[in-house]
Amino acid sequence: MMNTTATAPPLSPADRCDRCGARALVRAVMPGGGDLYFCAHHGREHAARLREVAIDIHDETGALSDSPEPINES
Repeated sequence: MMNTTATAPPLSPADRCDRCGARALVRAVMPGGGDLYFCAHHGREHAARLREVAIDIHDETGALSDSPEPINES
């Protein structure tokens, strides 16, 4: 089960999506200690797999709209 953490440091404008280089709004903490960064689009695209493998997901996609739809909700 994945958790969205409120204690992780916020993502900065300098954090970039590992797939396309856009501003990252999702950080997935991997078991080996590394982080993967995704824009909202790629975060949604890879959400199912991230929930399976990441130990934590920090999702700031709610900042894009008034009705957030975090990637970790089923």
